[in-house]
Amino acid sequence: MQSRILPVSVIVPTYNRRDLLLRALRSVSRQSVRCEEVVVVDDASTDGSRELVESCFDRGATPAIRWFRLPSNRGPAAARNFGIRQARCETIAFLDSDDHWQPQKLERQAGTMERFPEYLISHTRERWLRRGHRINQKYRHIPRHGDIFSHCLELCAVGMSTVMVRRGIFAAIGLLDEGMRCCEDYDFWLRVSCRYPFLLVDEELTIKEGGREDQLSHQHRVGMDRLRIHSLLRLLQSGALNGEQQRQTLQQLRQKCEIYGKGCRKHGKEQEGRRYLALAAMISAADDKGWTL
Repeated sequence: MQSRILPVSVIVPTYNRRDLLLRALRSVSRQSVRCEEVVVVDDASTDGSRELVESCFDRGATPAIRWFRLPSNRGPAAARNFGIRQARCETIAFLDSDDHWQPQKLERQAGTMERFPEYLISHTRERWLRRGHRINQKYRHIPRHGDIFSHCLELCAVGMSTVMVRRGIFAAIGLLDEGMRCCEDYDFWLRVSCRYPFLLVDEELTIKEGGREDQLSHQHRVGMDRLRIHSLLRLLQSGALNGEQQRQTLQQLRQKCEIYGKGCRKHGKEQEGRRYLALAAMISAADDKGWTL
């Protein structure tokens, strides 16, 4: 490991994932270049996460691990926001406790951002695993470079654990929405991508494992479309979009309302389904007449 220290704060939110957290932190400690600090935000875990980590890392270990425990479980957005407020560096990298990094991740990503200082945010490609086996990503999940707003409309196009970001972005657009227990990342990347281009580090430097029942995307699968619809509605009302972005957002909103509305009716939620299908029809009518909602 090199003696140079990157002025980067790594934020690791966690909740009852002691063994996975240990793996994530070890992937940070094994980086080819050290970061300034690791900010662990414990979202009121009850599984002895802190005791395990303290038993495996010396107090004088580098990078320094700063541990913060929230008094009650508030969700990933609140944990990340708390970490952002506590971070001492101007550059922040996120690492979810169930993901981990390749040893060159921080060095390659920080170096790329140094070469292209006009970018305030970057992300890397991911290697996807399920139960230890590699999964090939569909084209729509492959990360993009530059203006990725249209990609972010369709799905959560940025993996949180792939990101390195300058603090100024938070000052400009705000933090994550703590009222969202799921899809808070989708909501946040929409707000970022409508204003800032993304620098892609085109290497699989982040390892993401899926398929576990404790993941929020698994627990909230049924309501994810509804949450994304509400994010699109709020974005349209924010005044942050230009004309083309507004058109793209309305198109995606109509599609999501149609899918969700039909799904509701299929599962016996007739009134809710009609409401979202009516919204889709209203968007279509406005588009046909050239109106803006």
